[in-house]
Amino acid sequence: MDFFKQRFESNSIQEGQLFLIDKPKGWTSFQVVNKMRWYLKNLTGLKKIKIGHAGTLDPLATGLLIVCTGKKTKSINLHQSETKTYTGTFTLGASTPSYDLETEIDKTYETNHITNDLIIEIARSFIGEINQIPPIYSAIKINGKRLYDYARKGKSTEIKARNVCISKFDITNINLPKVDFLISCSKGTYIRSIAHDFGQKLSSGAYLSSLKRIQIGEKILDDAYSMESMIKRYSKKNIKCVKVD
Repeated sequence: MDFFKQRFESNSIQEGQLFLIDKPKGWTSFQVVNKMRWYLKNLTGLKKIKIGHAGTLDPLATGLLIVCTGKKTKSINLHQSETKTYTGTFTLGASTPSYDLETEIDKTYETNHITNDLIIEIARSFIGEINQIPPIYSAIKINGKRLYDYARKGKSTEIKARNVCISKFDITNINLPKVDFLISCSKGTYIRSIAHDFGQKLSSGAYLSSLKRIQIGEKILDDAYSMESMIKRYSKKNIKCVKVD
């Protein structure tokens, strides 16, 4: 039985459902919610569905996104506050203004002095409570404007540091200039900022070249439903897909 139909038949979408979605690369979290809304409207015949997600993923990131409908949207804040776990890759020896691949490399740095032991030592230094400055290419609002609006217009603004907690930071593979990691962290942590700060602590540079969220609280990516599979099911039912730009 279709996963979404099974969930719909057991409980009303309006009463509230929680869906685990594997967000594909290139999609915004908002686009996933829009696609889900469209799909559920077609499935149920409802004209209006209350729906939202619990924790934004950047367009270039993939992985677990919790989508809530109906009364379950009241639990969004609870899910947002849960510990999140990510895997991904830092690329050393260079930096970008956005701290990831959204923008082009603007500086390069020496890496000859970097050893495996130094990389592991620096990773350990992040564990615990730290003050982190969010990237200027982010959706945080200052004076009513998103930070990325300032960045795209070439304007600077003061960004206050935030207290976040890193409960786990494992280096899973080193193949310079690539460094693979697993990080568990609190709400509000920017992995892109960790990449940038990681490079600075190495007396070099670094940016985030890939990111996947694999866990939120007790919910894991292995239990998530892929958007690709959902779109394939649309075509099997001869339902016209809405293009996501």
